[in-house]
Amino acid sequence: MAERKAIPTKTRLRLFSEASGHCQNSGCLEPLFPVELGGDKHIAEMAHVIPHGEAGPRHEDRPDGSFDPDAFENLILLCPTCHTKIDKDPDSFPRNILLDWKEKHLANLAAKQGIREYDDRSKARAAIAGIMAENKAIWDRFAPEHGADFEYNPESEVAKGWSQRMRSVILPNHYRIQAIIRANLGLATEDERRAFAEYQEHVRGLSERHVCNVSGRAIRFPKAMEGLFS
Repeated sequence: MAERKAIPTKTRLRLFSEASGHCQNSGCLEPLFPVELGGDKHIAEMAHVIPHGEAGPRHEDRPDGSFDPDAFENLILLCPTCHTKIDKDPDSFPRNILLDWKEKHLANLAAKQGIREYDDRSKARAAIAGIMAENKAIWDRFAPEHGADFEYNPESEVAKGWSQRMRSVILPNHYRIQAIIRANLGLATEDERRAFAEYQEHVRGLSERHVCNVSGRAIRFPKAMEGLFS
């Protein structure tokens, strides 16, 4: 059998971004960066909806024509328990069920987290203000390039604390903020929508570096986000 190619980084990043740090099984939705693992390790597994081979789970659902098993459209991000479950019992978890989980994941996660549409800007502001304040407090204390009073050493306890908090707190908070803003974009001005677009790129860059281990720098947090919905 030919050796499988690695899932492209761009695909992995998109999977993690759209999963917002949670298992995409609508009946699970558990965090993929568990607190009990310190927040600096994830348990996510990229599951194939349709397998590479002709005898794997759901192989009979393979669509006609050209088909790339490693395409984003054929992958779903799950916790290890749910990955095992869908592959051990493929009859109970056919292709259409898994794709439905993935399509409705953000809506299901928002419902679980109590995210909703508000009727005025002050309520939307209140929903994101505390989360943004928590991220800023962690940034002020731990971010290595933020002028903290130490010489940055990636092996130092402070650097390890920054990495751990980025995965376990900051990124999940960013995903939650994005979900709240998306649900309330109708209240945003055009300038705020532009700031939100820049903010999404900021979060993508953080995910690329801290989840997919791709070198490079995220764009700066847009200053205009600090006054969103004010």
